[in-house]
Amino acid sequence: MGFNRFLVDSSTAIIGRVRRNRRIKVKADLRDGFVKVNIGSGLEVKNGWINVDASLNALIASWPPIFHKILYQLSGSSKYYSKKQYCDLLSKHIFVHHDLTYGIPMEDESVDYIFSSHFLEHLFKTDANRLLVDCYRALKIGGTLRVSVPDLAYAVSLYSHEKSDETLRMLNDYFFVDYNESFLARHKYMYDFELLQSILQKIGFSQISQCAFQVGKIPDIKFLDNRPVDSLFVEAVK
Repeated sequence: MGFNRFLVDSSTAIIGRVRRNRRIKVKADLRDGFVKVNIGSGLEVKNGWINVDASLNALIASWPPIFHKILYQLSGSSKYYSKKQYCDLLSKHIFVHHDLTYGIPMEDESVDYIFSSHFLEHLFKTDANRLLVDCYRALKIGGTLRVSVPDLAYAVSLYSHEKSDETLRMLNDYFFVDYNESFLARHKYMYDFELLQSILQKIGFSQISQCAFQVGKIPDIKFLDNRPVDSLFVEAVK
């Protein structure tokens, strides 16, 4: 099971409340010697990664399996996963329930890799910037951050060249999400490479580069990367 891959300080990693200023002590994945953190992970998880998320899934992941089965019936996960797949995801991986608007819950210079896919755009710009600053704090010297977001430049290109009703509907429904039923699902800010590069440079990151789909320094990238057509992939080094 995933929980055997890491040693987490139980005094600081009690899952059940979203807390400000929490810090989790971890040791490296025994298979490759790296500490790897997936922020805003949802259920797109991989063995060996610590998955930080404020969702109900992350909250109950450490609870007895009976709660996983109950939540499966109540959540929208049944649209994408079988009950067995869902229960295995929760029980065989490390989840930390945490509100990332407070930053990343790791100690200073304790993490080798941080990955985020289609999460940053769900934060207001100020909160997203605060999170990226805290990622810089948590990364070891030489550690790598990889961020994937909807590519604003791609959205603009669609609008410029294909102003059909279908294209405009897709832009509104995907790039500028405004679901009335879910505040968390809404997109609150959008990025192109230059915008994200500028933010990362001001924080102190170096070697900032736009990457191709499933190409980069982050481990397990061929599994973690998704949405190749409309995504911007950026890596930066502390």
